[in-house]
Amino acid sequence: MSKIGSKFTPVGRKAMLLGSGELGKEVTIELQRLGIEVVACDKYALAPAMHVADEAMVFNMLDPVALREAVLKVRPDHIIPEVEAIATPELMKLEKEGWHVTPTAQATVLTMNREGIRRLAAEDLHIPTSPYRFASSYEEFKAAVEEIGIPCVVKPVMSSSGHGQSVIKKPEDVDKAWEISQSEGRSGAGKVIVEGFVKFDYEITLLTVRSVSGTTYCQPVGHIQIDGDYRESWQPQPMEPQALQEAQEYAKKVTDALGGYGIFGVELFVKDGHAIFSEVSPRPHDTGMVTMISQDLSEFALHARALLGLPVPGIRFYGPSASKAIVVEGDTDKIEMDNLNEVLSEPGVQIRIFGKPEIKGHRRMGVILASADTLEEARAKVQRAYDALKVTVLPR
Repeated sequence: MSKIGSKFTPVGRKAMLLGSGELGKEVTIELQRLGIEVVACDKYALAPAMHVADEAMVFNMLDPVALREAVLKVRPDHIIPEVEAIATPELMKLEKEGWHVTPTAQATVLTMNREGIRRLAAEDLHIPTSPYRFASSYEEFKAAVEEIGIPCVVKPVMSSSGHGQSVIKKPEDVDKAWEISQSEGRSGAGKVIVEGFVKFDYEITLLTVRSVSGTTYCQPVGHIQIDGDYRESWQPQPMEPQALQEAQEYAKKVTDALGGYGIFGVELFVKDGHAIFSEVSPRPHDTGMVTMISQDLSEFALHARALLGLPVPGIRFYGPSASKAIVVEGDTDKIEMDNLNEVLSEPGVQIRIFGKPEIKGHRRMGVILASADTLEEARAKVQRAYDALKVTVLPR
């Protein structure tokens, strides 16, 4: 469907965004540029995408009744999941009734549950992964840790951005890791995955686009994560030819199995020149924010084009680029970002301030982007800009 009619009329197209964080905000902007009416939904008011959407709705997206009521009220042409905390079984029902879910409801169900996507990759597609076990109780968890061995990584099967994730480095960490997985995951307590710790040489996100034009790949994105939470990324990550070939092969197998149109953030480890599959997100990836400065079409523009059924004939890469997340700690609804004249004093530096309404604990509140002639220069430049930033957390 390549036709787009006048906005706010019966011939216009409407998108419903389920999750309205900083990634959803950029998707909203790109959809708006193509004349799409956007309704931004989240569990709290004033989420970033709501600042730029045509309409905002606040409800518990894990509640299947509330989700269905919202869909029937909006009657969107496209339902676009942007977070994990969604009543995915209800999305399956809605899709069977004729509603269009991006990329597909089944893809959303499989990827928003680490068990589904890991079993698909390792057991159905026979793609190399780290060793793993699943556990639904504390007793099963202790047995899984013993079987996998220490060190190992513990993650809730339903969470993202490092929430509820930890690394067990010694036996004394076991109880704490279980407690973190049950109390800090975005979907509450529940099943966890225990993964063998991979001593990788580096890790990447391979942004993979499925569109009417076929499958297209962005330059590989290298990144640093702390407890599963993105802090820094750069593009392109230098890779051995064999590792890049395997990464693209695995990404295509997984995304073909998931189906639908849109961008997928495929995460892989690389060790000794070979790729190992880790995870995949059926939407823009936080490490891919670097594409806002590195490419003619950011990951958000690519997602918008693809899900609307428009072609992606190619991606023009501008050159070495880097990003650094602005993570702030505290408990406040008042934050000041200062010294921006120094932050932006060098050419090739940009900043995005997300406008999230508050912080409770630690939260990603912005990102700094930089481009340069070499990867080393881009990473050094973004670090200088980050070091110049002054963040003040004021009391409520």
